[in-house]
Amino acid sequence: MVGKILCVAEKPSIAKAVAEHLSGGRFNTRNGGSVYNKNYDFDFSFNPPWGDCAVTVTSVSGHMTGIEFPPQYKNWAGTPIIELFDARIVDVITEGKKGIADNITQQARYARALFIWTDCDREGEHIGSEIRQAAFKGKAGLEVKRARFSNTERAHVRHAALNPIELDENQVNAVATRQELDLRIGASMTRFQTLSFRPISNKFDGKTISYGGCQFPTLGFIVDRYLRVQAFKPEEFWAISVVHLRENINVKFLWDRNHLFDRAITTILFEQCLTAKHAYITRLQTKPTSKWKPLPLTTVELQKLGSMFLRMDSGRVMAVAEALYTKGFISYPRTETDQFDRGMDLKKIIEKQAPSDDWGQYAQGLLNGGFRQPRSGHNNDQAHPPIHPVNYCAPNALNLDEKKVYEFVVRRFLGACSEDAKGETTTVNMKYGPETFHASGLLVVERNYLEVYVYDKWQSSQQLPRFTVNERFEPTEANITSGRTTAPGYITEPELIALMDANGIGTDATIADHITKVQDRDYVGTRQRGNVKEFIPSRLGVALIEGYENVGLETSLGKPFLRKEMELKMKAICEGRKTKREVVEETVEQYREMYLLAAQKVETLKRVIRRLVIDEAPDEDVVMADGDDRPVNEENRAGRGRGSRGGSAGARARSGQTGRGSTRGRTRGRARGSSRGRGGRSA
Repeated sequence: MVGKILCVAEKPSIAKAVAEHLSGGRFNTRNGGSVYNKNYDFDFSFNPPWGDCAVTVTSVSGHMTGIEFPPQYKNWAGTPIIELFDARIVDVITEGKKGIADNITQQARYARALFIWTDCDREGEHIGSEIRQAAFKGKAGLEVKRARFSNTERAHVRHAALNPIELDENQVNAVATRQELDLRIGASMTRFQTLSFRPISNKFDGKTISYGGCQFPTLGFIVDRYLRVQAFKPEEFWAISVVHLRENINVKFLWDRNHLFDRAITTILFEQCLTAKHAYITRLQTKPTSKWKPLPLTTVELQKLGSMFLRMDSGRVMAVAEALYTKGFISYPRTETDQFDRGMDLKKIIEKQAPSDDWGQYAQGLLNGGFRQPRSGHNNDQAHPPIHPVNYCAPNALNLDEKKVYEFVVRRFLGACSEDAKGETTTVNMKYGPETFHASGLLVVERNYLEVYVYDKWQSSQQLPRFTVNERFEPTEANITSGRTTAPGYITEPELIALMDANGIGTDATIADHITKVQDRDYVGTRQRGNVKEFIPSRLGVALIEGYENVGLETSLGKPFLRKEMELKMKAICEGRKTKREVVEETVEQYREMYLLAAQKVETLKRVIRRLVIDEAPDEDVVMADGDDRPVNEENRAGRGRGSRGGSAGARARSGQTGRGSTRGRTRGRARGSSRGRGGRSA
């Protein structure tokens, strides 16, 4: 044996999996840095220059170190807040992690090289640098490599051990930059808010009014939707409905204008139709159509769809996915990539699903000629493939939540490897007096991917009877119908995740954490709407967003722009276009100016806090949510607007572009840009 290789994984479960796969199950176990972080010893033959080596595999449990201000800055009342923007910062061992760090230092003394087995993302890279720092205390100048892997399958782990790469210093610096900025900005603004609000009321005694660069834009999205619901005024509309009975089928023709908000004009147009008496067919068209199979699965999609279909919140979905990954059943669940590498043997992955009683027959059909290359999206993080199953797992080996997430991942993967669903659409265009109408029918011819991906729905509609162009007939029935627009619903978790992703609030790996934090801070409450969770801000949450709006900051803290700009700077560091020092100096100066303005206008903030939180003087149409201090619109609590898809449809309703009888509303007043995604339309 030529020396020893020290391998350090990010989690105890990964360390054990690496040891089992590299040793063939033949290893000795010793106590490590904690009761959970064991040391595993065995021999392994690496590629040159290491060759046959003794190996010790151990682990950390996430980050071992953090940063904080020195003790003299911990007295909130005695430290001027402005000093926190430039104060010295020190590295510290995270509470409870000293034993883990000492174990790495001790094991490194006898090692020839250090192999880092952390997750292959920014945070994993920084944790790798923390491991390196601890190892250097035992042996300075120790050679350092990192294993690149995206699942814990045996062949994949062995390949990673035989082909190590360098630690990415740019990603290390990006995380270090984010940590420093979050500390300086978060501490400064949290102290400012807390110390400013506590004297107002004993409601804030002992309460920390926390600020976070991702928390506030997240809260802003929720408050924006809430204010739009509160500002909504229902409006009546009218439409012309035409029905014709043929071949025992009642064909409903939809008005091309959809509906109008003027009853008199609708009545005039309707009377002109009746005067004409006969309608005639102007166009017939039958054409093939497809419902596209899903793209390969990303983290954001897993969180959104898990919230929609699996009855779990995004945080729980990710926790379960992490567990499935560490058990070796799915690939690394934190990825932005929605395209499979052409060289990846997807059929081999499909083959492993053949034993399933639920989808094994479908998987076999793909192997027997039904396989189609998955669609390619536009994202590739160059670190991990899309989320996919790695090994087959019998249902009785998983708990209920694990079974649901695993099944979703498998069905999504098999659906992505299938043919699109095929169908035919028939459209009949009709003219009745001066007005035009249309009727459509869908026939699903081949379900294809829909057979396995049961979360998508696409069904045949009632088939249309035969019509011919220029055919004239007297409609069986014509009426004027009316309806009222209803408010958009409060923002749901899938909608919030989509907005955060589109606006760069957090990363695919941290979005769920930020959503949890605004709830933990009592800025937001939740309730169930059908299969999904919807968010309603507390009075304090509304007051914070409205207060900073009234202060008149150049860039609103409740909007996504500041955090999105910071995320772009992190990306620039990763790509080597910016340095940590540049980004810290630019961003600190930007927030320092915002703090100074907020401090200058602190009375404006306090007035809003008094009005919305202390005085508790709600408008007449606002009631308290069940037993707490979260305001809820009475109409919505009574069940109105439940079918709403959210978002303002004012312009579309005015121009007659919404669906007939649509429950989408015209939003007035405070519809802000913070609820808009990249495409500019409300999600």
